[in-house]
Order: sequence, then C-alpha cells, then structure tokens
Amino acid sequence: MMIFLLGMKNMKKLTAVFMLLGLATPVFAGTPSFTIEIKNHLFYPDVLTVPANKKVKLIIINRDESSEEFESYELNREKIITGGRKGIVFIGPLAPGEYPYFGEFHPKTALGKIIAQ
Repeated sequence: MMIFLLGMKNMKKLTAVFMLLGLATPVFAGTPSFTIEIKNHLFYPDVLTVPANKKVKLIIINRDESSEEFESYELNREKIITGGRKGIVFIGPLAPGEYPYFGEFHPKTALGKIIAQ
C-alpha cells in the first residue's frame, strides 16, 4: 500500500536514501568472507577453517604474474584468476569436513584445503 501512496518513482528515491544511510543491507551482508592469496604458485593460507553449514565468500587474490585456476572437485568449483587480479567464489553451506582444492595450472605446488567446522 505504501508504494501506491508514494508512487514508484518516489519509492526508488526513498530506497536509495536508505541505502546511503546504511539502513538497507545488501543480500550477502551476513555472508562471512575469507581471503586466499596465490604467491609463487602456492596458496596462503593452505589450510582455511570456515564455519560449517553457512554460505561463505572466498576472495582469491593472485599475486603472481601468471594465471591460476582455483579448482575443487569436492566443492564443485573452478575459477580462473588472472595474474595480479582477484576472483570471488561462493561455497557452501558445507557439512563439517575437509574439502581439498588445488591450482589447475600448478597442481604439484598450489595445494590447499578448507575445513568446515
């Protein structure tokens, strides 16, 4: 009913004001974020603990000049991150356990695992 009283155009303006004031929250505001860095074809940290049964945002920063692919069969995720760039990967909710991941382009050195607990 409020939309009809204000009109759609004014409602959009009001929503924008609320967002600027921090009174509206983005969809993923409650999603925990974790950072993984790629340096010298290694993942840092190589073991990352995340909360079980929650959706998680991984921010993967590639500090190398060459590209790397974050890949995990257990997480059903793969993402190419070009050199000097970052990528975002959402995972979960995960049951408690260990979930290995690796760098497709450097599988012998770029190894890690996520522990959900």
